[in-house]
Amino acid sequence: MNNIGPNLQHLLRRISATPADFLDDPKMHGRGELAVAALVHDTLRQTGHQATAEQLQRFTGSHAEKDHNRLRLVALAIWVLNDDWFKSTLHDADALLSLLDLAMQQLADVSTATKYINDSERREEFARFLLARLDYRPAGESITQATDRLSALSTTERNRLLQESREAEARARAIREALAKQAAAESADKWTRE
Repeated sequence: MNNIGPNLQHLLRRISATPADFLDDPKMHGRGELAVAALVHDTLRQTGHQATAEQLQRFTGSHAEKDHNRLRLVALAIWVLNDDWFKSTLHDADALLSLLDLAMQQLADVSTATKYINDSERREEFARFLLARLDYRPAGESITQATDRLSALSTTERNRLLQESREAEARARAIREALAKQAAAESADKWTRE
């Protein structure tokens, strides 16, 4: 988040105004209306990059249940990235591919594209997530402010912290059980010696 990005309110309004066409069912196995791979191709071409068939393959979807939400999030991200501010700023095709592929999978694992549009906290999380993955922060915010706000909103961060907490509790429980067994064994040894 080293670079200053666009105004956050502008991005939130843009996400809220996502055209219905960008939320159509992605084309997979001859079904669906939205050719997400074509959107990715056009977006990369705007950066001066010619996408390969291999790069675009990830955006065609092979498993309807698993890929549907991810591809809808890719389309939503492309809608946001087609804002004039991004079009004049973004030129790194590798960063865009990583954002559209791996980062959208992270978001797809925790919520739906519809929630990222309709729920105000998820919408802000989506905007901040996009900016952070491209090393930007909202205009008017310091790095610390932007980082703190993203952490507070981040569903993926919350899930990671919950998982770490569960793992720590499991380790503590295992230690308590081991100590109880050790104490019982020492007590039994003491009684057999006497």
